[in-house]
Amino acid sequence: MIDIIHSLDILRGRIRAWKQQGLRVGLVPTMGNLHSGHYSLVRLARAHADRVVASVFVNPTQFGPHEDFARYPRTPEADADGLATAGCDVMWAPSVETMYPLGVDNAVRMSVPGVTGVLEGAQRPGHFDGVATVVSRLFLQVQPDVAAFGLKDYQQLAVIRHFVRDLAFPVQLLAGPIVRDDDGLALSSRNQYLTPEQRRSAPLIHATLQRMREQSLAGLPRGMVEAQARETLASNDFEVDYAVVRTPTLDVPPDGGGPRVALIAARLGTTRLIDNLEFGSSS
Repeated sequence: MIDIIHSLDILRGRIRAWKQQGLRVGLVPTMGNLHSGHYSLVRLARAHADRVVASVFVNPTQFGPHEDFARYPRTPEADADGLATAGCDVMWAPSVETMYPLGVDNAVRMSVPGVTGVLEGAQRPGHFDGVATVVSRLFLQVQPDVAAFGLKDYQQLAVIRHFVRDLAFPVQLLAGPIVRDDDGLALSSRNQYLTPEQRRSAPLIHATLQRMREQSLAGLPRGMVEAQARETLASNDFEVDYAVVRTPTLDVPPDGGGPRVALIAARLGTTRLIDNLEFGSSS
């Protein structure tokens, strides 16, 4: 059984009661339309907390003017059933008015310098300001001891780590591994937008990441690795935003070894897919 809460006062009362009992609280922020990847984060949070809250909120401030906010799939009943099965205690489902009581246009916004200016941040200006804004609000609302995020949104996690450290939020961040279909495609709510033909092509992203890892570990120059990845995807009808090798902090890696991550963002038709693969000494 899961409680679905829409009122901030009720949520805070529930959190306060848990804290008075000495219970640890975990948070899993989501935008809903949940899949196995999300439920794995609930289980991860449960392993580190006594009670788990999953937020389901499609956040308008992280969508650009021509992105898919209006058509982003909303499935609250199915989400509640899945969260209950995964062991979640509360589904926090605020309205836009509850999340932004002064209105979206008048909302106080977070801005995280540096890490937001590259890759996804360069492709989607303002996106990470919206992410940081809503996640910081969720931290204030839920007051979690731990919060779980998926590694598929690699740069998002880097942004959250940055502002949690800088603002001294008292929350432990947990990173959940990417959950994939059998053919390697990373699970995403946006995968359902793919046509059957596009769905058959989509696993090439993961295969390309694996090839980037192999080439990098074999000592090929980074520029060659990235160029070959872009060529492979473009020749198979992907529109490539980026295919790069970076350090875990998303800097250009120095020559030699060390932990690295290959990251790809590419479109198939109108559907934008992202994925990444860590390797090196951090694997």
